[in-house]
Amino acid sequence: MSTPKVLITRKWPVSVEKKLQMLYDVTLNEDDHPMTADELRDALQHYDAVCPAVCDSLPADVINIDNKRCKILANFGVGYNHIDIEAAKQQALIVTNTPGVLTESTADIAMTLLLMSARRGAEGDRLVRAKQWRGWCPTHMMSSDVTGATLGLIGFGRIAQAMARKAHHGFGMKILYFKPSPADPEIVENLNATRCDNIEELLQHSDYVSLHCPGGETTRHLINEARLKLMKPTAHLINTARGDVVDSQALIKALQEKTIAGAGLDVYEGEPNVDEGFLALDNVSLLPHLGSATIATRTAMGGKVLNNLTAFFSGQPLPDRVV
Repeated sequence: MSTPKVLITRKWPVSVEKKLQMLYDVTLNEDDHPMTADELRDALQHYDAVCPAVCDSLPADVINIDNKRCKILANFGVGYNHIDIEAAKQQALIVTNTPGVLTESTADIAMTLLLMSARRGAEGDRLVRAKQWRGWCPTHMMSSDVTGATLGLIGFGRIAQAMARKAHHGFGMKILYFKPSPADPEIVENLNATRCDNIEELLQHSDYVSLHCPGGETTRHLINEARLKLMKPTAHLINTARGDVVDSQALIKALQEKTIAGAGLDVYEGEPNVDEGFLALDNVSLLPHLGSATIATRTAMGGKVLNNLTAFFSGQPLPDRVV
């Protein structure tokens, strides 16, 4: 059997790329450019495996092509809403992901954004860099307390639970969560967490709201104008999930009108494009999708992809199969 041909759509940690090159006929994206739809279509026709990332859009019109050679999309990331899963099913195209290994680093970024938004960190940094700080005074840049405040989590999977643990045990925060069914009683007891019956209840009672639900049509604009109006005027919204979970225009309006106090965002609708409205606001902290961006985490994600490819090409059960 010939060595399988594998395409890596973006640059990965060097150690992982070297391991892949030892096992497969690998093509790397040397200049790390975002691949076009035509490049992805061509890849599906010429490679046995394609390893995309969240920045690679694989809708039906890319997947549904003739003369497809590719049998597996070994996704570099836990989220896969950039892949049309129904089209992949219809084309008998296997999809895998990388769950588990990015939990702590993404929860760390969510807590970072919560603290930045609460304590006006980004605004203060800009002030100092612009040489506009005039020195300490008792009423300068007063902000919100985190310790003892209430954190509401929409979604209660691994990342949300990790954030809850950091917030509760580290900052004494009270934890509310919403998910369709109750969480594991042991986890709930450890965090002294309370389940809300619906999102609306959670929004009304939280000082900080953090989003931890998957992207896609079912959650698109889950946080909209009506729901933002339910939040306290002193509350902050944190999003490290997917950009399309939040209606950007509604959030910009809420921040402009001080319907809510602030927001911290690591993801955006249509990223890497960021709505200009956010850039003009002082009460939003913006990060460039850094959730899993630690050396250890990204290396572990690459290792997960490697495990999925190894299992696939050896005919073994796939450890992280999505479809």
